[in-house]
Amino acid sequence: MIEYIRGELADVTPTLAVIEAAGVGYALNISLNTFTAIQQKKEVKLFVHEAIVTGGRDDSYTLYGFATLQERELYRLLISVSGVGANTARMILSSYTPNELCGAIANGDERSLKSVKGIGLRTAQRIIVDLKDKIAGSDLGQPAAMLAGKKADDVNRQVKDEAVSALSMLGFAPAPSAKVVVEILKQQPDLPVEQVVKLALKQIK
Repeated sequence: MIEYIRGELADVTPTLAVIEAAGVGYALNISLNTFTAIQQKKEVKLFVHEAIVTGGRDDSYTLYGFATLQERELYRLLISVSGVGANTARMILSSYTPNELCGAIANGDERSLKSVKGIGLRTAQRIIVDLKDKIAGSDLGQPAAMLAGKKADDVNRQVKDEAVSALSMLGFAPAPSAKVVVEILKQQPDLPVEQVVKLALKQIK
C-alpha cells in the first residue's frame, strides 16, 4: 500500500497532480483544497488513497492525493457513507475546506451539504448521521492554508479555462460550465481558479 508520494510537482490542475518520484510520474486525483495547498510548490508530498476496482471488464487502479492526513481521513469517511462515491466525495472536498465540512456535519447542516451538486436530502442526512460522532472531538477540521490568487487582469482567461477544465473532469458539460464561470468572473474578477470552481459547483444545474 502506498502511504504517500514525495517528489517534484511536474504538472498540476485543479483536479489532477502529477508527481515525479524516482523517475516515475504518478497521476493523482486531487481536490481544490489540495490544489490550493500545492499549486505554487516545486516539491510536494501527497498522502495517498488507492482505489482498486477489479472483477469486471474495466478493472481500474486510481490514486487520490491529499495535502494533509486530515483531508484524506475525511475523504475515506465520506466514501464509507452509502451513496457517496469517489467523485462525489472529491466534489464535497472541493466545495468546502475540512473545517467547513466538519462544522456542517457537526451542526447537522443539511442545507449546506445539499448545496453540493449530486447531494440530495437523504444523502446529506446520511452523511450527518454516519459521520457526526466519528468527527466529534477530532482534529479533522483544521483549516487548510489558502494561497492568494493572481490578479484577474493577468490570469482571467487562464482562470476561466482551468475552471471549465476542472468542472469537465468532475463530470459537467463544458458549455453550461463556461457560462457559469464567466458570470462568476464578471461579478468577482479577482477570484483564483479554486474559488471559481467552488462557486460554480453550487450554481451549475
